[in-house]
This record gives sequence, C-alpha cells and structure tokens, in this order.
Amino acid sequence: MSLNDCRIIEFPKICDHRGNLTVIESERHVPFKVERVFYLYDVPSGTRRGGHAHRELYLVLVALAGSFEIVLDDGGERRTVRLDRPQQGLLIPPMIWHEMDNFSGGSVCMSIASAFYDESDYLRDYQEFCVAAGTAV
Repeated sequence: MSLNDCRIIEFPKICDHRGNLTVIESERHVPFKVERVFYLYDVPSGTRRGGHAHRELYLVLVALAGSFEIVLDDGGERRTVRLDRPQQGLLIPPMIWHEMDNFSGGSVCMSIASAFYDESDYLRDYQEFCVAAGTAV
C-alpha cells in the first residue's frame, strides 16, 4: 500500500432545522465490513496517539468533535491530513504508519476498524514497519 491508497471519505450529511445527521453504514460508506468501533477523547494537549501500522486491518478515522492531524507514512513518503468535520473520514489501509497529534480541546476521534482487536496485527516499531513494508535501507 502507499499514501495514494489513503483517502477522505465523504459521508452523507442530512440537514434540516433540527440539526444535522450523518450516517455511516458497513460496506456501503466504508469499504469493508465494520467489526470494531472505538474512540479517543480527553487527549491531553501535546499528546501523540497512534504510532503504529497494521498488517491487515483497514481503519477509518473521523473527527466527531474538534480537530486533530494524522501523519501518514508508507515508509517512503509522509503526508499530514487534518480532520475537522464529522461528515468526513480518513481511510487508512494496511501497512500505513499513522500518528495523530495536535488535538484541539474537546476533540473526539472515532475509529472504525475492519477487524476485532488482534495485537499480532500491529507493527509498533517504525524500523520493523519499514522492514515489513520493504522500505528499510
């Protein structure tokens, strides 16, 4: 996988005088069967989250409230994406290193995952990730 496989997904936004509603459906709005949803909140200022890649798991990150940045890295190139709209998600395919930082006060990051938690799917050491990605020098 490369950074070209990461992309913003626009979710349906239904607006009326009572407020906005966004819906996310498995295998319709995200390109996989949803197996797990979790979220980050009350992240202290200056804290980084993530700092890993997945061998097989697909992930979509959504800023439900506030904003934060995601640094994406495929072992050869880096890119930073800012999320700040609850009707958008960032698709992160397997073998993309990602770190999240610059969380605004009150931010909430929802993660939608293609698989149940499995520690063996994680690459938590950057050098190990580069070897697995075939980009180690």
